Amino acid sequence: MCGSRRGDVSGSTNVQGREVLPTNVKPLHYDLTLEPNFDKFNYEGTVVIDLQVNEDTNFVSLNSNEIEIHSAVVSSKGAVVDSKPEISYNGDVQVATIKFGNAIAAGSDAQLKLTFTGILNDNMAGFYRSSFKDKNGEKKYIASTQMEPTDARRAFPCFDEPALKAKFTITLIADKSMACLSNMDVASETEVQGGKKAVKFSTSPLMSTYLVAFIVGHLNYIENNSFRVPIRVYATPDQDIEHGRFSLDLAAKTLAFYEKAFDSEFPLPKMDMVAVPDFSAGAMENWGLITYRIVDVLLDEKASSASRKERIAETVQHELAHQWFGNLVTMDFWDGLWLNEGFATWMSWYSCNVFYPEWKVWQSYVIDNLQGALSLDSLRSSHPIEVPVKRADEINQIFDAISYSKGSSVLRMISKYLGEDVFLQGVRNYIKKHAYGNTETGDLWAALADASGKPVRKVMEIWTKNVGFPVVSVTENPDASSIHLKQNRFLRTGDVRPEEDTTLYPVMLGLRTRSGLDEDTMLTEREREFKVPDLDFFKLNADHSGLYRTSYTPERLKQLGKAAKDGLLTVEDRAGMIADAGALATSGYQHTSGLLSLLQSLDTESEFVVWNEILTRIGSLRSAWLFESQETKDALTAFQRKLVSAKAHELGWEFSDKDGHILQQFKALMFGSAGSAEDPTVVQAAKDMFARFADGDLSAIHPNIRGSVFTIVLKNGSAKEYDVVLDRFRHAATSDEKTTALRCLGAAEDPALIKRTLDLATGDEVKNQDIYMPLGGLRSHPAGIEARWTWLKENWDGIYKRLPPSLGMLGMVIQLSTSSFCTEAQLKDVQQFFDAKDRKGYDRAVEQSYDAIRVKASWLQRDRDDVDQWLRGNRYLGSKL
Repeated sequence: MCGSRRGDVSGSTNVQGREVLPTNVKPLHYDLTLEPNFDKFNYEGTVVIDLQVNEDTNFVSLNSNEIEIHSAVVSSKGAVVDSKPEISYNGDVQVATIKFGNAIAAGSDAQLKLTFTGILNDNMAGFYRSSFKDKNGEKKYIASTQMEPTDARRAFPCFDEPALKAKFTITLIADKSMACLSNMDVASETEVQGGKKAVKFSTSPLMSTYLVAFIVGHLNYIENNSFRVPIRVYATPDQDIEHGRFSLDLAAKTLAFYEKAFDSEFPLPKMDMVAVPDFSAGAMENWGLITYRIVDVLLDEKASSASRKERIAETVQHELAHQWFGNLVTMDFWDGLWLNEGFATWMSWYSCNVFYPEWKVWQSYVIDNLQGALSLDSLRSSHPIEVPVKRADEINQIFDAISYSKGSSVLRMISKYLGEDVFLQGVRNYIKKHAYGNTETGDLWAALADASGKPVRKVMEIWTKNVGFPVVSVTENPDASSIHLKQNRFLRTGDVRPEEDTTLYPVMLGLRTRSGLDEDTMLTEREREFKVPDLDFFKLNADHSGLYRTSYTPERLKQLGKAAKDGLLTVEDRAGMIADAGALATSGYQHTSGLLSLLQSLDTESEFVVWNEILTRIGSLRSAWLFESQETKDALTAFQRKLVSAKAHELGWEFSDKDGHILQQFKALMFGSAGSAEDPTVVQAAKDMFARFADGDLSAIHPNIRGSVFTIVLKNGSAKEYDVVLDRFRHAATSDEKTTALRCLGAAEDPALIKRTLDLATGDEVKNQDIYMPLGGLRSHPAGIEARWTWLKENWDGIYKRLPPSLGMLGMVIQLSTSSFCTEAQLKDVQQFFDAKDRKGYDRAVEQSYDAIRVKASWLQRDRDDVDQWLRGNRYLGSKL
């Protein structure tokens, strides 16, 4: 999805206070039959679980949530032990206990048969209903699943822990006209009473409950048979199934590529990928039955942007990497989640780079995943990559930039340290050794150490077991031709306390000089002197493969700016250097005026990725200054306009088939940025395109700039323009265009239109999965930010009910609604509201929101005058541009 426990007695644990099941029995096989009812939105189920009895016992405890168990029968050695055992339930830990009269001896086999009724809920968790509209506008439903991390227990009573692997034989009963899908291929199909069919699937290999999946509903599909096993993409009838062609063909090539890379055959008889109308994440790697948001698997190449195509490619390749890393070899418990997500993220970029070298994805990695990791990990409320989790409601909160982005950045760092070939050989050995089993992080380090002969565990454990990362401060000693390096914990608030600065990281220096690249030198102590061949030019963290910030003197930063112009730095170096300078200004290591001077000197930059990071840093500054005087905000807008306009005009905003993938995104980036800086030519162009579009010429706006045009026009637009964009959300042909329109509505600043946007987020028209989209659009103007927070407070009870905290979406809505604030008074308001709430299940999101506001408030306090002086000195303030 875009977890330690060891040994055979799976279920045992040494982590104090962790809520896990007793180890008296262990599941071996589930025979599960389910029959969904689309009128009552529930389903009837029967499950027979074969058990291995580990100790004399007279009870079985297993996970169950929002399921009504009607009957239980316990058998052993073919005879019934108890046909009416006592059934009790503990809702707090989501455990049902079946207690029977006569104990069963250790070493026996046993069977537990349960009949039950479950809810086809609309929370996108467990076995749930998902809706679409048919061609007559009538609402129709399919039933789909989302079990990760702890919602298989919402679908059927089970031993819902990753280490308790078992085999599954699944049967679905449904109308004959409906498709039935599960992890495995169909073994048989028989007619049953009521004119329905029972579809029985082949028995699965050993797998964890969170990977079990089944879908019932009307679906169309396309198939590709170029790989060893058939691959299909499915979608509901309201979608154009041909839009699945790109993902389908990519999946066939990717599975073949991964089999070779991992030296391991994909072990299932088929691969299905399904576009699900309601889906909380981006995609889910269920073994053999991957589920996706529509927008992350279906691509209309004529009506979608280059960036959407790249996002789909990465998502498909991420989920397919999980088929080995996560599904075949699974983390022991959820504190090892990063093993799944970090690796699948790294592998998706690695394979994307092989398939589409012209996309140069490793360049964008530096401004995407790496910055996402460093951004979250520079907050006090971050957590280690390996984070101890005790309760089910804590697990959802670690599906974040630490598990995915920091996890993959650590793997990128180790792959550079070992060399990619050696790294992949270690991965092959790891998969071979642990196939169908469970592992912890140390198992991966051991495999990589065996393959490389390097002390991997010693180097890497510090990165995975500790929160945060260092800033390396550089001072120069020209007499000795050396540099002095010192590492300290980096916090964006700039207020590190001594007790928070005790970890010493093995920092891979990656020293770039005129004589080449030194990838072997490490800083392992607090501070040390290093010889440099020539102080005229050097740069640390070549290509930014290390997880740290580098703080240079202002003089050295200027020289590096010149080195960038002279072509001595790679694209990754330049983008990473700007990211570091921005982060160091935010946290007070350097003055923001120095960052502004650096950005101003980069107006001749020619690369998309570098411009992307320049504009990200200007965006951070403008959003932190959003509640400052209009005069200062206008000056920052003028600065951005001066920086970007020439480049935007030079590139233009016409698109042709000859434009490469990166050039398309570059044109779109500069057009959008010039528009947000109120460049009159771009604003007029956007208005002209929009007018033609509103008159019915849907080709007037190219997909690459659709969002920018909508945003530019809506910013100062009236209800007339708003209604045109709203109509696209309601009636566009593709999910991609609908969500683009929905994201842009919040750009409208008129109070009546802000209210309409918030009403949309409250009503039924916007699916729960998309509620964050209209809210996100409101972040660009103070009125939207304040109205959004008032909306959250006034509608809290309804929002809490609609988005239960255990499902993860609530935390996102909280962060969206609060983290755009910039002042101490605003922070106080947010704290007062949440202090009165029980924050179980979303406490991490609240703490991270507090931190995000504190960062901006302390930045403003420190550098408000510094920025004003720079803007005045450079004639942005006090003069018209």
